[in-house]
Amino acid sequence: MAKRTLVRAAAVLGAASLALAGCSSDSGDDSASGSDSSASATTVSTDCTPEEAAAAGAPSTAPLKIGTLLPDTGSLSFLGPPMVAGTQLGVNDVNAAGGVLGQPVQLIPGDSGDTTTDTANTTVDRELAAGTQVIIGAASSSVSLKVIDKVSSAGVVMFSPANTSDQFVCYPDKGQYFRTAPTDVLQAQAVSQLISDDGGQRVSILALNDPYGTGLADNIQKNLVDAGIPEDQIQKIIYDPNAQSFNSEVDQVKDFAPDAVAVVGFEESAKIITRMHEVGIGPSDGMKVYGVDGNMGNALGESVAAPLLDGMQGTTPLTDVGPAFQDRLKGINPGLIDFNYAGESYDAVVIAALAAESAKSTAGRDIAANINNVTEGGTPCTSYQECLPLVQAGTDVDYNGITGKLDFAAAGEPSIGSYGKLKFGADNKLTTDGYIVVGG
Repeated sequence: MAKRTLVRAAAVLGAASLALAGCSSDSGDDSASGSDSSASATTVSTDCTPEEAAAAGAPSTAPLKIGTLLPDTGSLSFLGPPMVAGTQLGVNDVNAAGGVLGQPVQLIPGDSGDTTTDTANTTVDRELAAGTQVIIGAASSSVSLKVIDKVSSAGVVMFSPANTSDQFVCYPDKGQYFRTAPTDVLQAQAVSQLISDDGGQRVSILALNDPYGTGLADNIQKNLVDAGIPEDQIQKIIYDPNAQSFNSEVDQVKDFAPDAVAVVGFEESAKIITRMHEVGIGPSDGMKVYGVDGNMGNALGESVAAPLLDGMQGTTPLTDVGPAFQDRLKGINPGLIDFNYAGESYDAVVIAALAAESAKSTAGRDIAANINNVTEGGTPCTSYQECLPLVQAGTDVDYNGITGKLDFAAAGEPSIGSYGKLKFGADNKLTTDGYIVVGG
């Protein structure tokens, strides 16, 4: 197992109890400090008793079929290759160790697309018809929300390696939804710590209007306040990611005159950064600019002229998986240059397989009822090969995987978050400058 590396003591700033789920966007000209230009935002509480899956009562010994719902196309397609490779490697390792209930796991690949298409629904329909009991995906929180009811109602496990929206904590998913990516409550702590450590005292937050963007923006704002930054020194602007121009929003930021800017977005971040440079407040102009997992990838570097990203920092759920695991991923896909969420995808496969072995059943509800248990409180083990004989002997196991210690909370998600501290150079290429660990 590649252990998590803690570069500095992570200040846990307190979990936020509320997240905003944006429904639409308003690109108005409100430039007041602390402004929120989103429209029709819905408050989502994370204070609940999450639903838990109940065993089906009719164990199945059919072969385990794992489908994928990962972005081969769409706005997050740059995240697809490492997740696809991680899933395939996980299936390979499970099968090399003996499979599940003595049978090889079958992998059924599928594209998620993005929210502008109905690709996800088409893929889910095909995979449910094929008898999958577990679906790995989606990457986008908004895409997952399009299909989660269909998947959970079918009694199938939905296991995302990349969803971070707080909206899933209390979502009525019948206990069938899980994720190996830590919630944005934790990522917000990591981003806020990064900004505070760099001395940020007047901060603008630009975030796209969807559950991921608005929830993360709200939590960043709260954590910055908790860290001692006055609320009137924080500007929050929610934008429409499909807008043709972000000039108005960037001009609002310039007028606010911050010393730090957080950009919570996807591929449209390229247009935002370019406009920031045009008005003299881009990373290469000396502004401290911070990104998140939705945009801190080499794809952003390819979409913006060098050296405009020089000095931009950000976070993404990431652990020090080490060169050996990366080499194994390259054995699946030699063209990999990013490894975001590959470990999370791998661990989702292994956890699902161990849960099926623990349940002695491949029925989706039986797997769901055992997932949390195999990640905490038992005998530690770090691979499917090591864990499998323990589970078969009736031992309660605590799987600590490629992404480290997981300790799933009741909502079916890690209670610990490890984040890579990423930085763009003058060549618009990313490097990892250590790790921040929060939660626990």
